[in-house]
Amino acid sequence: MKSYKYPSVLTIAGSDSGGGAGIQGDVKTISSLGCYATTAITAITVQNTMGTTGIHSIPSVIVKEQIEAILTDITPDTIKIGMVHSLQLVETIAQALRLYTHIPILLDPVMVASSGDKLIENNTVSGMINHLFPISALVTPNLDEAAILAGIPIHNVATMRTAGIKIMDLGCKAVLLKGGHMKGDKLTSLYFSADGGIEEFHSDRVDTNNTHGTGCTLSSAIASYIALGMKLRDAVAYAQNYVNQAIINGRDTKTGKGNGPLNHFFNPQILSNKGVSRIL
Repeated sequence: MKSYKYPSVLTIAGSDSGGGAGIQGDVKTISSLGCYATTAITAITVQNTMGTTGIHSIPSVIVKEQIEAILTDITPDTIKIGMVHSLQLVETIAQALRLYTHIPILLDPVMVASSGDKLIENNTVSGMINHLFPISALVTPNLDEAAILAGIPIHNVATMRTAGIKIMDLGCKAVLLKGGHMKGDKLTSLYFSADGGIEEFHSDRVDTNNTHGTGCTLSSAIASYIALGMKLRDAVAYAQNYVNQAIINGRDTKTGKGNGPLNHFFNPQILSNKGVSRIL
């Protein structure tokens, strides 16, 4: 008798008590796209639509054990890494994944929240570059994060290109530089591929405050589409469209007093048992 596995995504990230970003946003995204979500929680944040007021670290040994519990049982098709705010956690995660680098790993180098609150310790950036960049199939910084990584201010698409090239030179296999924080009615993101190509993705800015969790959602959507069998470039394109539609379909909803979440479930897919066509 044939049996099939669900396309599965492991997200390693922090918990957002407001539900729009972090582990909660990841699980909503992965589930809405028809994949099975598993988790390893790195931190608990005190957070709502108004901002982040506290971060409580999960002991690194517990993070390691969460990751190993999933990898040795519900083996994921892709792995997404989000909020990793200490050097010790970076090293712990890299060690836990050392035997699983054949699984596509996506790194969303969360450093600054949409509210502007800093979510990472100062000595962690170099740790990410040294330990996580080399094992990641894709790194997805926003403009604030890209400016930190590249060491230059970013004002327009031209400086985005310069920054992206500098980040690729840090040892990345591919980079998606997200342009959502750029001013203007048209938004541009840049995809830097392993072969040296640079592709632009464009979208219209949506007039709404409900954009909390867009970065987490995008990286989780990319991971989900890869789990469903797509190539990286196509997964990036489909994920950009998913996020845009989630923003459009959630723009007029009032959730909290500040920056509300996207509508992750504007077109929910049934949990697929054939998405990757892998017979167990």
